[in-house]
Amino acid sequence: MMWALVLLPLAGALIAWLIPDNRKRALVLPVFALAQLFLVGALLVDTPPVSPAGWILLDPLGKLALISNSVLFAVCAFYAVGYLAYRRRRPNRVLCAALLVCLSAMTLVTISQHLGLLWIALEATTLTMAPLIYFNHNARSIEATWKYLLICSVGIAIALLGLFFLAYSTIVAKQDVTLLLPSLISDAAALHPGWRHAAFIFLLVGFGSKMGLAPLHTWKPDAYGEAPGLVGALLAGGLVNCALLALLRVYQIAVASTEGAMFQGVLLVMGLISMAFAAVFMARQSDFKRMLAYSSVEHIGIITVALGLGKGALFAGLLHMINNSMTKGVLFLSCGNIHRAYNSKSTTTVRGALRRTPWSGALFLAAFLAITGSPPFSPFVSEFLIVSSAFVQGNFWTGGLFLVFLALIFIGMASTVLPVVLGEVPADIERTRYRDTLPTVLPPLLLMGIILTMGLWLPAPLQQLLHEAAGQLGGGA
Repeated sequence: MMWALVLLPLAGALIAWLIPDNRKRALVLPVFALAQLFLVGALLVDTPPVSPAGWILLDPLGKLALISNSVLFAVCAFYAVGYLAYRRRRPNRVLCAALLVCLSAMTLVTISQHLGLLWIALEATTLTMAPLIYFNHNARSIEATWKYLLICSVGIAIALLGLFFLAYSTIVAKQDVTLLLPSLISDAAALHPGWRHAAFIFLLVGFGSKMGLAPLHTWKPDAYGEAPGLVGALLAGGLVNCALLALLRVYQIAVASTEGAMFQGVLLVMGLISMAFAAVFMARQSDFKRMLAYSSVEHIGIITVALGLGKGALFAGLLHMINNSMTKGVLFLSCGNIHRAYNSKSTTTVRGALRRTPWSGALFLAAFLAITGSPPFSPFVSEFLIVSSAFVQGNFWTGGLFLVFLALIFIGMASTVLPVVLGEVPADIERTRYRDTLPTVLPPLLLMGIILTMGLWLPAPLQQLLHEAAGQLGGGA
Protein backbone atom coordinates (compact mmCIF):
# COMPACT_ATOMS: atom_id res chain seq x y z
CA MET A 1 0.00 0.00 0.00
CA MET A 2 2.84 2.41 0.75
CA TRP A 3 4.47 1.80 -2.60
CA ALA A 4 1.05 2.15 -4.26
CA LEU A 5 1.15 5.81 -3.19
CA VAL A 6 4.23 6.23 -5.40
CA LEU A 7 3.28 3.90 -8.27
CA LEU A 8 -0.32 5.06 -8.76
CA PRO A 9 0.61 8.57 -10.04
CA LEU A 10 3.28 7.02 -12.29
CA ALA A 11 0.63 4.81 -13.86
CA GLY A 12 -1.51 7.91 -14.38
CA ALA A 13 1.43 9.70 -16.03
CA LEU A 14 1.89 6.82 -18.47
CA ILE A 15 -1.81 6.83 -19.35
CA ALA A 16 -1.80 10.61 -19.81
CA TRP A 17 1.21 10.34 -22.12
CA LEU A 18 -0.50 7.72 -24.29
CA ILE A 19 -3.84 9.53 -24.69
CA PRO A 20 -3.74 11.46 -27.99
CA ASP A 21 -6.56 13.95 -27.32
CA ASN A 22 -5.69 17.13 -25.38
CA ARG A 23 -9.10 17.53 -23.75
CA LYS A 24 -9.47 13.89 -22.69
CA ARG A 25 -5.90 13.79 -21.42
CA ALA A 26 -6.63 16.53 -18.88
CA LEU A 27 -9.33 14.36 -17.28
CA VAL A 28 -6.66 11.89 -16.17
CA LEU A 29 -5.41 14.40 -13.59
CA PRO A 30 -8.49 14.59 -11.34
CA VAL A 31 -9.17 10.85 -11.68
CA PHE A 32 -5.75 9.86 -10.36
CA ALA A 33 -5.64 12.73 -7.88
CA LEU A 34 -8.86 11.47 -6.28
CA ALA A 35 -7.58 7.89 -6.29
CA GLN A 36 -4.39 9.08 -4.60
CA LEU A 37 -6.37 11.07 -2.04
CA PHE A 38 -8.55 8.05 -1.24
CA LEU A 39 -5.44 5.88 -0.75
CA VAL A 40 -3.89 8.53 1.52
CA GLY A 41 -7.05 8.52 3.64
CA ALA A 42 -6.93 4.73 3.93
CA LEU A 43 -3.28 4.82 5.02
CA LEU A 44 -3.96 7.50 7.61
CA VAL A 45 -6.66 5.33 9.15
CA ASP A 46 -4.54 2.16 9.09
CA THR A 47 -0.87 3.09 8.81
CA PRO A 48 1.42 0.17 7.88
CA PRO A 49 4.51 -0.54 9.99
CA VAL A 50 8.00 0.34 8.85
CA SER A 51 9.27 -1.58 5.81
CA PRO A 52 11.62 -4.56 6.50
CA ALA A 53 14.75 -2.59 5.56
CA GLY A 54 13.55 0.49 7.42
CA TRP A 55 13.57 2.74 4.36
CA ILE A 56 9.82 3.44 4.18
CA LEU A 57 7.55 4.66 6.98
CA LEU A 58 4.71 7.16 7.16
CA ASP A 59 5.41 8.96 10.45
CA PRO A 60 3.53 12.04 11.80
CA LEU A 61 5.80 14.56 10.04
CA GLY A 62 5.41 12.69 6.76
CA LYS A 63 1.64 12.47 7.27
CA LEU A 64 1.32 16.24 7.61
CA ALA A 65 3.27 16.88 4.40
CA LEU A 66 1.43 14.09 2.57
CA ILE A 67 -2.02 15.39 3.56
CA SER A 68 -1.15 18.95 2.56
CA ASN A 69 0.42 17.97 -0.77
CA SER A 70 -2.34 15.51 -1.71
CA VAL A 71 -5.18 17.94 -1.00
CA LEU A 72 -3.43 20.76 -2.86
CA PHE A 73 -2.66 18.53 -5.85
CA ALA A 74 -6.26 17.28 -6.03
CA VAL A 75 -7.57 20.85 -6.10
CA CYS A 76 -5.03 21.85 -8.76
CA ALA A 77 -5.92 18.75 -10.81
CA PHE A 78 -9.59 19.78 -11.00
CA TYR A 79 -8.56 23.35 -11.78
CA ALA A 80 -6.32 22.06 -14.58
CA VAL A 81 -9.32 20.70 -16.49
CA GLY A 82 -10.87 24.17 -16.80
CA TYR A 83 -7.51 25.87 -17.35
CA LEU A 84 -6.43 23.50 -20.14
CA ALA A 85 -9.86 23.76 -21.80
CA TYR A 86 -9.22 27.48 -22.06
CA ARG A 87 -5.74 26.84 -23.48
CA ARG A 88 -6.76 23.99 -25.75
CA ARG A 89 -4.40 25.05 -28.55
CA ARG A 90 -1.38 24.47 -26.33
CA PRO A 91 -0.22 20.80 -26.27
CA ASN A 92 -0.52 19.49 -22.71
CA ARG A 93 0.97 15.98 -22.91
CA VAL A 94 4.16 16.98 -21.09
CA LEU A 95 2.25 19.06 -18.54
CA CYS A 96 -0.18 16.30 -17.55
CA ALA A 97 2.46 13.58 -17.40
CA ALA A 98 4.99 15.73 -15.52
CA LEU A 99 2.37 16.80 -12.94
CA LEU A 100 1.64 13.17 -12.05
CA VAL A 101 5.33 12.22 -11.96
CA CYS A 102 5.91 15.19 -9.66
CA LEU A 103 3.10 13.95 -7.38
CA SER A 104 4.80 10.56 -7.23
CA ALA A 105 8.15 12.13 -6.31
CA MET A 106 6.60 14.42 -3.68
CA THR A 107 4.87 11.41 -2.14
CA LEU A 108 8.14 9.47 -2.00
CA VAL A 109 9.73 12.37 -0.09
CA THR A 110 7.05 12.09 2.61
CA ILE A 111 7.46 8.36 3.24
CA SER A 112 11.27 8.12 3.00
CA GLN A 113 13.18 7.24 6.17
CA HIS A 114 16.48 6.89 4.32
CA LEU A 115 18.11 10.26 3.61
CA GLY A 116 19.64 9.01 0.36
CA LEU A 117 16.23 7.96 -0.95
CA LEU A 118 14.76 11.25 0.23
CA TRP A 119 17.45 13.14 -1.67
CA ILE A 120 16.70 11.21 -4.88
CA ALA A 121 12.97 11.93 -4.55
CA LEU A 122 13.64 15.62 -3.91
CA GLU A 123 15.88 15.84 -6.96
CA ALA A 124 13.14 14.17 -9.01
CA THR A 125 10.73 16.93 -8.00
CA THR A 126 13.26 19.50 -9.22
CA LEU A 127 13.60 17.86 -12.62
CA THR A 128 9.90 17.19 -13.21
CA MET A 129 8.90 20.75 -12.31
CA ALA A 130 11.21 22.27 -14.96
CA PRO A 131 9.02 21.48 -18.02
CA LEU A 132 5.98 22.75 -16.10
CA ILE A 133 7.59 26.16 -15.56
CA TYR A 134 8.41 26.24 -19.28
CA PHE A 135 4.80 25.51 -20.30
CA ASN A 136 4.25 28.91 -21.96
CA HIS A 137 7.27 28.38 -24.25
CA ASN A 138 8.48 31.97 -24.41
CA ALA A 139 11.79 33.70 -23.73
CA ARG A 140 10.90 34.70 -20.17
CA SER A 141 9.71 31.21 -19.22
CA ILE A 142 12.85 29.51 -20.53
CA GLU A 143 15.00 32.02 -18.62
CA ALA A 144 13.01 31.29 -15.46
CA THR A 145 13.35 27.54 -16.05
CA TRP A 146 17.12 27.66 -16.44
CA LYS A 147 17.51 29.87 -13.37
CA TYR A 148 15.32 27.48 -11.37
CA LEU A 149 17.27 24.43 -12.57
CA LEU A 150 20.67 26.01 -11.99
CA ILE A 151 20.08 27.33 -8.47
CA CYS A 152 18.04 24.38 -7.21
CA SER A 153 20.46 21.85 -8.72
CA VAL A 154 23.42 23.57 -7.08
CA GLY A 155 21.50 23.60 -3.81
CA ILE A 156 20.57 19.94 -4.01
CA ALA A 157 24.20 19.09 -4.90
CA ILE A 158 25.36 20.92 -1.77
CA ALA A 159 22.82 18.90 0.20
CA LEU A 160 24.30 15.71 -1.28
CA LEU A 161 27.72 16.74 0.01
CA GLY A 162 26.09 17.27 3.40
CA LEU A 163 24.77 13.70 3.30
CA PHE A 164 28.25 12.43 2.42
CA PHE A 165 29.67 14.32 5.42
CA LEU A 166 26.95 12.89 7.65
CA ALA A 167 27.72 9.35 6.48
CA TYR A 168 31.45 9.95 6.92
CA SER A 169 30.86 11.15 10.49
CA THR A 170 29.57 7.65 11.29
CA ILE A 171 32.75 6.12 9.85
CA VAL A 172 35.05 8.40 11.87
CA ALA A 173 33.00 7.62 14.98
CA LYS A 174 33.52 3.89 14.22
CA GLN A 175 29.79 3.20 13.88
CA ASP A 176 27.83 1.33 11.24
CA VAL A 177 27.67 3.46 8.11
CA THR A 178 24.05 4.42 7.53
CA LEU A 179 21.75 7.17 6.33
CA LEU A 180 18.67 5.67 7.97
CA LEU A 181 16.98 8.40 9.95
CA PRO A 182 16.18 6.43 13.15
CA SER A 183 19.80 5.23 13.43
CA LEU A 184 21.20 8.72 12.87
CA ILE A 185 18.86 10.19 15.50
CA SER A 186 19.70 7.55 18.13
CA ASP A 187 23.47 7.89 17.51
CA ALA A 188 23.50 11.67 16.83
CA ALA A 189 25.44 12.60 19.96
CA ALA A 190 28.15 10.02 19.19
CA LEU A 191 28.81 11.21 15.60
CA HIS A 192 32.12 12.95 14.92
CA PRO A 193 31.51 16.63 15.89
CA GLY A 194 33.51 18.20 13.05
CA TRP A 195 31.97 16.21 10.21
CA ARG A 196 28.53 16.41 11.82
CA HIS A 197 28.82 20.19 12.06
CA ALA A 198 29.90 20.46 8.41
CA ALA A 199 27.01 18.20 7.38
CA PHE A 200 24.48 20.41 9.14
CA ILE A 201 25.81 23.54 7.42
CA PHE A 202 25.77 21.97 3.93
CA LEU A 203 22.33 20.43 4.44
CA LEU A 204 20.88 23.73 5.66
CA VAL A 205 22.26 25.61 2.66
CA GLY A 206 21.21 22.88 0.22
CA PHE A 207 17.67 22.36 1.44
CA GLY A 208 17.35 26.07 2.20
CA SER A 209 17.99 26.83 -1.48
CA LYS A 210 15.20 24.46 -2.46
CA MET A 211 12.86 26.01 0.13
CA GLY A 212 13.70 29.53 -0.99
CA LEU A 213 15.13 30.87 2.27
CA ALA A 214 16.70 34.29 1.75
CA PRO A 215 19.28 34.96 0.46
CA LEU A 216 18.99 31.59 -1.34
CA HIS A 217 15.63 32.51 -2.90
CA THR A 218 16.70 34.13 -6.17
CA TRP A 219 15.06 31.50 -8.39
CA LYS A 220 11.59 32.11 -6.95
CA PRO A 221 10.50 35.45 -8.46
CA ASP A 222 11.18 34.32 -12.04
CA ALA A 223 9.82 30.79 -11.64
CA TYR A 224 6.64 31.87 -9.83
CA GLY A 225 6.15 34.80 -12.18
CA GLU A 226 6.38 32.83 -15.42
CA ALA A 227 4.81 29.48 -14.48
CA PRO A 228 1.07 28.88 -14.96
CA GLY A 229 -1.01 29.52 -11.85
CA LEU A 230 -1.55 25.86 -11.02
CA VAL A 231 2.20 25.21 -11.32
CA GLY A 232 2.94 28.18 -9.08
CA ALA A 233 0.52 26.77 -6.50
CA LEU A 234 2.36 23.45 -6.49
CA LEU A 235 5.74 25.17 -6.33
CA ALA A 236 4.76 27.36 -3.37
CA GLY A 237 2.55 24.88 -1.56
CA GLY A 238 3.89 21.46 -2.53
CA LEU A 239 7.58 21.47 -3.42
CA VAL A 240 8.38 23.92 -0.64
CA ASN A 241 6.79 21.47 1.82
CA CYS A 242 9.00 18.66 0.47
CA ALA A 243 12.17 20.71 0.96
CA LEU A 244 10.93 21.77 4.38
CA LEU A 245 10.33 18.14 5.34
CA ALA A 246 13.90 17.33 4.30
CA LEU A 247 15.13 20.14 6.57
CA LEU A 248 12.94 18.83 9.39
CA ARG A 249 14.69 15.45 9.10
CA VAL A 250 18.01 17.24 9.60
CA TYR A 251 16.44 19.17 12.48
CA GLN A 252 15.52 15.87 14.15
CA ILE A 253 19.16 14.77 14.02
CA ALA A 254 20.43 18.16 15.19
CA VAL A 255 18.24 18.35 18.30
CA ALA A 256 19.23 14.79 19.20
CA SER A 257 22.90 15.78 19.05
CA THR A 258 24.86 18.36 21.04
CA GLU A 259 24.35 21.04 18.36
CA GLY A 260 20.60 21.53 18.63
CA ALA A 261 20.84 25.03 20.14
CA MET A 262 23.33 26.15 17.47
CA PHE A 263 21.15 24.82 14.66
CA GLN A 264 18.06 26.51 16.09
CA GLY A 265 19.94 29.80 16.42
CA VAL A 266 20.97 29.74 12.77
CA LEU A 267 17.40 28.92 11.71
CA LEU A 268 16.07 31.81 13.79
CA VAL A 269 18.43 34.29 12.13
CA MET A 270 17.75 32.97 8.61
CA GLY A 271 14.01 33.07 9.21
CA LEU A 272 14.12 36.73 10.25
CA ILE A 273 16.38 37.56 7.30
CA SER A 274 13.85 35.96 4.94
CA MET A 275 11.04 38.04 6.42
CA ALA A 276 13.17 41.17 6.09
CA PHE A 277 13.97 40.42 2.42
CA ALA A 278 10.27 39.90 1.71
CA ALA A 279 9.37 43.18 3.42
CA VAL A 280 11.88 45.09 1.28
CA PHE A 281 11.22 43.51 -2.12
CA MET A 282 7.42 43.27 -1.79
CA ALA A 283 7.10 47.05 -1.55
CA ARG A 284 5.90 48.67 -4.79
CA GLN A 285 5.98 45.38 -6.68
CA SER A 286 4.41 45.91 -10.12
CA ASP A 287 4.10 42.20 -11.06
CA PHE A 288 1.51 40.58 -8.80
CA LYS A 289 2.72 37.03 -9.54
CA ARG A 290 6.30 37.94 -8.61
CA MET A 291 4.87 39.51 -5.47
CA LEU A 292 3.59 36.06 -4.48
CA ALA A 293 7.15 34.74 -4.75
CA TYR A 294 8.28 37.18 -2.06
CA SER A 295 5.23 36.20 -0.01
CA SER A 296 6.51 32.62 -0.22
CA VAL A 297 9.94 33.77 1.00
CA GLU A 298 8.19 35.48 3.92
CA HIS A 299 6.21 32.45 4.99
CA ILE A 300 9.13 30.06 4.71
CA GLY A 301 10.87 32.56 6.98
CA ILE A 302 7.95 32.44 9.44
CA ILE A 303 8.11 28.64 9.61
CA THR A 304 11.89 28.77 10.03
CA VAL A 305 11.53 31.27 12.89
CA ALA A 306 9.17 28.81 14.58
CA LEU A 307 11.77 26.03 14.19
CA GLY A 308 14.40 28.33 15.64
CA LEU A 309 12.24 29.14 18.65
CA GLY A 310 11.46 25.46 19.30
CA LYS A 311 9.24 24.26 22.15
CA GLY A 312 5.61 25.35 21.73
CA ALA A 313 6.36 27.24 18.50
CA LEU A 314 6.96 23.93 16.70
CA PHE A 315 3.25 23.07 16.77
CA ALA A 316 2.46 26.49 15.32
CA GLY A 317 5.19 26.20 12.68
CA LEU A 318 3.85 22.88 11.43
CA LEU A 319 0.30 24.28 11.39
CA HIS A 320 1.60 27.24 9.40
CA MET A 321 3.12 24.84 6.86
CA ILE A 322 -0.40 23.57 6.09
CA ASN A 323 -1.95 27.05 6.22
CA ASN A 324 0.64 28.47 3.83
CA SER A 325 0.15 25.59 1.40
CA MET A 326 -3.64 25.99 1.24
CA THR A 327 -3.58 29.80 1.07
CA LYS A 328 -0.91 29.87 -1.63
CA GLY A 329 -3.15 27.57 -3.65
CA VAL A 330 -5.96 30.14 -3.54
CA LEU A 331 -3.62 33.02 -4.36
CA PHE A 332 -1.97 31.39 -7.36
CA LEU A 333 -5.13 29.89 -8.86
CA SER A 334 -7.13 33.11 -8.52
CA CYS A 335 -4.31 35.33 -9.77
CA GLY A 336 -3.88 32.92 -12.71
CA ASN A 337 -7.51 33.58 -13.60
CA ILE A 338 -6.97 37.34 -13.35
CA HIS A 339 -3.85 37.06 -15.51
CA ARG A 340 -5.82 35.25 -18.22
CA ALA A 341 -8.68 37.77 -18.09
CA TYR A 342 -6.35 40.73 -18.62
CA ASN A 343 -3.51 38.96 -20.46
CA SER A 344 -1.17 40.85 -18.15
CA LYS A 345 0.47 40.55 -14.72
CA SER A 346 1.27 44.24 -14.39
CA THR A 347 -0.52 46.42 -11.87
CA THR A 348 -0.40 49.27 -14.38
CA THR A 349 -2.78 47.30 -16.61
CA VAL A 350 -4.76 45.12 -14.24
CA ARG A 351 -7.41 47.14 -12.40
CA GLY A 352 -10.94 46.42 -11.23
CA ALA A 353 -10.65 42.62 -11.11
CA LEU A 354 -13.71 42.49 -8.86
CA ARG A 355 -15.72 43.85 -11.79
CA ARG A 356 -14.19 41.84 -14.62
CA THR A 357 -13.69 38.54 -12.76
CA PRO A 358 -15.85 38.91 -9.63
CA TRP A 359 -15.21 35.48 -8.15
CA SER A 360 -11.46 35.41 -8.83
CA GLY A 361 -11.09 39.01 -7.65
CA ALA A 362 -12.92 38.25 -4.42
CA LEU A 363 -10.88 35.09 -3.82
CA PHE A 364 -7.62 36.95 -4.48
CA LEU A 365 -8.63 39.66 -2.01
CA ALA A 366 -9.74 37.14 0.64
CA ALA A 367 -6.54 35.10 0.22
CA PHE A 368 -4.48 38.28 0.57
CA LEU A 369 -6.18 38.97 3.90
CA ALA A 370 -5.60 35.37 4.96
CA ILE A 371 -1.94 35.16 4.00
CA THR A 372 -1.15 38.43 5.80
CA GLY A 373 -2.47 36.98 9.07
CA SER A 374 -5.92 38.57 9.27
CA PRO A 375 -8.59 36.87 11.39
CA PRO A 376 -10.62 34.69 11.17
CA PHE A 377 -8.46 32.78 8.69
CA SER A 378 -6.13 29.97 9.76
CA PRO A 379 -2.76 31.73 9.08
CA PHE A 380 -3.73 34.22 11.80
CA VAL A 381 -3.92 31.36 14.31
CA SER A 382 -0.49 29.92 13.49
CA GLU A 383 1.23 33.32 13.30
CA PHE A 384 -0.34 34.39 16.60
CA LEU A 385 0.87 31.17 18.26
CA ILE A 386 4.42 31.69 16.92
CA VAL A 387 4.75 35.29 18.12
CA SER A 388 3.13 34.37 21.45
CA SER A 389 5.69 31.61 21.91
CA ALA A 390 8.51 34.09 21.26
CA PHE A 391 7.27 36.42 24.01
CA VAL A 392 6.53 33.55 26.42
CA GLN A 393 10.13 32.35 25.99
CA GLY A 394 11.39 35.88 26.72
CA ASN A 395 12.68 36.32 23.16
CA PHE A 396 11.36 39.88 22.88
CA TRP A 397 13.65 40.96 20.03
CA THR A 398 12.45 38.09 17.86
CA GLY A 399 8.80 38.76 18.72
CA GLY A 400 9.17 42.48 18.07
CA LEU A 401 10.96 42.07 14.74
CA PHE A 402 8.42 39.42 13.73
CA LEU A 403 5.55 41.87 14.26
CA VAL A 404 7.36 44.74 12.51
CA PHE A 405 8.08 42.62 9.44
CA LEU A 406 4.48 41.39 9.34
CA ALA A 407 3.22 44.98 9.39
CA LEU A 408 5.62 46.09 6.64
CA ILE A 409 4.71 43.10 4.49
CA PHE A 410 0.99 43.78 4.93
CA ILE A 411 1.47 47.36 3.75
CA GLY A 412 3.67 46.32 0.81
CA MET A 413 1.35 43.54 -0.32
CA ALA A 414 -1.75 45.72 0.07
CA SER A 415 -0.19 48.37 -2.19
CA THR A 416 -0.14 45.76 -4.97
CA VAL A 417 -3.28 43.72 -4.32
CA LEU A 418 -5.80 46.48 -3.61
CA PRO A 419 -5.27 48.38 -6.90
CA VAL A 420 -5.57 45.08 -8.79
CA VAL A 421 -8.93 44.08 -7.35
CA LEU A 422 -10.56 47.49 -6.73
CA GLY A 423 -11.49 50.39 -8.95
CA GLU A 424 -12.70 50.55 -12.54
CA VAL A 425 -11.57 48.34 -15.40
CA PRO A 426 -9.39 50.49 -17.75
CA ALA A 427 -11.28 51.26 -20.96
CA ASP A 428 -8.27 50.86 -23.24
CA ILE A 429 -7.09 47.38 -22.18
CA GLU A 430 -7.12 44.29 -24.40
CA ARG A 431 -10.41 42.37 -24.49
CA THR A 432 -9.90 38.68 -23.75
CA ARG A 433 -12.40 35.83 -23.86
CA TYR A 434 -11.64 34.53 -20.36
CA ARG A 435 -14.40 34.86 -17.78
CA ASP A 436 -14.87 33.10 -14.44
CA THR A 437 -16.31 29.62 -14.82
CA LEU A 438 -17.17 26.88 -12.34
CA PRO A 439 -14.10 24.66 -13.16
CA THR A 440 -11.65 27.54 -12.55
CA VAL A 441 -13.42 29.11 -9.55
CA LEU A 442 -14.68 26.14 -7.51
CA PRO A 443 -11.20 24.65 -6.72
CA PRO A 444 -9.75 27.81 -5.09
CA LEU A 445 -13.13 28.42 -3.43
CA LEU A 446 -12.87 24.98 -1.82
CA LEU A 447 -9.39 25.79 -0.50
CA MET A 448 -10.68 29.10 0.82
CA GLY A 449 -13.36 27.18 2.71
CA ILE A 450 -10.69 24.97 4.29
CA ILE A 451 -8.67 28.03 5.36
CA LEU A 452 -11.70 29.67 6.95
CA THR A 453 -12.82 26.47 8.67
CA MET A 454 -9.37 25.81 10.15
CA GLY A 455 -9.29 29.39 11.42
CA LEU A 456 -12.51 28.82 13.35
CA TRP A 457 -12.18 25.15 14.25
CA LEU A 458 -9.20 22.82 14.12
CA PRO A 459 -10.32 19.16 13.98
CA ALA A 460 -9.15 17.04 16.92
CA PRO A 461 -7.41 14.39 14.74
CA LEU A 462 -5.38 17.13 13.03
CA GLN A 463 -4.49 18.68 16.39
CA GLN A 464 -3.33 15.28 17.63
CA LEU A 465 -1.24 14.73 14.50
CA LEU A 466 0.34 18.19 14.86
CA HIS A 467 1.24 17.45 18.49
CA GLU A 468 2.79 14.10 17.52
CA ALA A 469 4.80 15.72 14.72
CA ALA A 470 5.98 18.52 17.03
CA GLY A 471 7.00 15.85 19.54
CA GLN A 472 9.27 14.32 16.88
CA LEU A 473 11.07 17.68 16.74
CA GLY A 474 11.34 17.96 20.51
CA GLY A 475 8.36 20.30 20.85
CA GLY A 476 6.46 20.68 24.08
CA ALA A 477 4.22 23.08 25.84
